[in-house]
Amino acid sequence: MRYRPEIDGLRALAVVAVVAYHAGVPGFGGGFVGVDVFFVLSGFLITGLLADEVRRSGRVSLAGFYGRRARRLLPVAALVTAATVAVGWWVLAPLDRRDLAADALATSTFTVNLRLAAQQADYLRADL
Repeated sequence: MRYRPEIDGLRALAVVAVVAYHAGVPGFGGGFVGVDVFFVLSGFLITGLLADEVRRSGRVSLAGFYGRRARRLLPVAALVTAATVAVGWWVLAPLDRRDLAADALATSTFTVNLRLAAQQADYLRADL
């Protein structure tokens, strides 16, 4: 599949909608839908890549697929987590730093939802 800049543009708009929603920008009350839009478009692009791989080799290498995703996503995820911890350590109160460290660990191990469930956090509540 050739590069599709218009689809990347739509994904960027979806991200902007989510950020604007979380920032409380007026007019973006439904910005959370950007998450669904982003994942649908990403699924379309990934399906195209996998279809190309099947046409080339006759199969899909799951190890290769996940290896490529990890090499692309993990360095950025580690950088964002480290930057968040650094800024958080500087601006948060000492008691909140303990939560920051635990949240960073959960983020790094992809277990944030388990941590939130253990805390009985309802992150879908409208008043948050």
